[in-house]
Amino acid sequence: MRYLLLLLIASSVHASDTVRLSLQQVVEMARQNSIAAKQAIATKENKYWQWRTFRSNYQPQLSLTGVLPGYSKTSTQVLQPNGTILFQPIHNDNSSLTLDFSQTITATGGTIYGTTALQRFDDFDRNNVLYNGVPYAIGYSQPLLQYNSLKWDKRIEPLKYNESKQAYIESQELIAITVEGYFFDLLLAQVNLQVAENNLENTKKILDIANTKFELGKISRNEILQLQLELLNARKAVGTAKRDIEITTLTLRSYTGFEDTDKVSLVIPAAATNMEVSADRVLTEAFANRSDAIAFIRRMAEAQRDVAKAKGQSGLVATLTANLGYSKSASTIPDVYRSPQDQQLLQLQFSIPILDWGRSKSRIKTAQANEQFTAYAVEQDKQTFKQQIVTQVTLFNMMNEQILSTAEADSIAAEKYKIARERYVLGDLSITDLSIAFQENDQAKRDYINALRDLWGAYYQLRYLSLYDFEKNRKL
Repeated sequence: MRYLLLLLIASSVHASDTVRLSLQQVVEMARQNSIAAKQAIATKENKYWQWRTFRSNYQPQLSLTGVLPGYSKTSTQVLQPNGTILFQPIHNDNSSLTLDFSQTITATGGTIYGTTALQRFDDFDRNNVLYNGVPYAIGYSQPLLQYNSLKWDKRIEPLKYNESKQAYIESQELIAITVEGYFFDLLLAQVNLQVAENNLENTKKILDIANTKFELGKISRNEILQLQLELLNARKAVGTAKRDIEITTLTLRSYTGFEDTDKVSLVIPAAATNMEVSADRVLTEAFANRSDAIAFIRRMAEAQRDVAKAKGQSGLVATLTANLGYSKSASTIPDVYRSPQDQQLLQLQFSIPILDWGRSKSRIKTAQANEQFTAYAVEQDKQTFKQQIVTQVTLFNMMNEQILSTAEADSIAAEKYKIARERYVLGDLSITDLSIAFQENDQAKRDYINALRDLWGAYYQLRYLSLYDFEKNRKL
């Protein structure tokens, strides 16, 4: 196309302090340097560490707790055999260390644990030292008929993490969609400036010729005034275009994080992507890749979890605890571990609501109603999701077909304007027809850039909706 060739030639002769950037380069720059990209990385990092925290809940836990020292010198109340209270001075150190081990059982929601402890008591008033220890003890605690958060978290948290990973990729594509708009804002401003400068130069030449004709009496004063008005409008258009370039350049630099002081000249993107995109293909990739598709599953799982939680917190709530180990008190540490005495614990704690005025039933019914509502909402969102994709595929294919027609219209308008200008110089065309050709030429150039904008905007929307690169035929 002649116009595109002329524009590329003009771009290539810019001063050495001008940086020429393509759409793909600008998109990549924004993905790496923009504030939005840094925020996406921070969000991704946050989700990763939430995932690590979740996984740690299923790993063995080992902790050391203690009181070192436990020194105390004060007066405290002491209950006497006759029921009175006397305040007695005390001066002691009560230090202790405890090493605990625990492991959760996902299938049952129970916890198996082990512990070993040593305590030293120094009575400074009586110059007495006493040790008490638990060489080892093991136990198991099992909730009965209760909500198992471990089981449900193991089902839901991986969905959340996978959803966050896909959401990060989507954020990259949203950056591309945003910066694509800024790119074409600047590109259109640059095209407008070039068009305005060309029009100004051509109008000057035509006005010089018209002045000669006027002196020879071949044209009227009205045509001279019309051309003078065209010249003023052309100068005004140049000033407006320069202002627009400054504004759009600042916006593009600010978003992409481009801190280079050189001027920016944008390369016009290709007029066609040579891609065949079908709605079925995009839908398949979207349901395989998008975070929304994972969210559909996750939302239903959370609703089912809430029902299970409501049922688990109603009716009989019980916890069975069993503990087996050894303990002993002695005056020296070795004696604590020599022939310790066994200790045992078996305990069942329970709570049964006798009269709750339908509270438990109401909780369950509320959770079940929310589950049903979520099912309807997810189904509606799926339909909207599908319709959005089908519409976008139709729009993209339409833009892909229309771009060639728009390019041809631009070429025809440019050729028509050239002929009209030559005919006017030869005196074979009126100033009105010349102005019409002039306006059609300008509009055709703008229409072509806007058509490119629509095409590439639709393309990046498809990438965002499917998380699939249709040019390279691979997942993003």
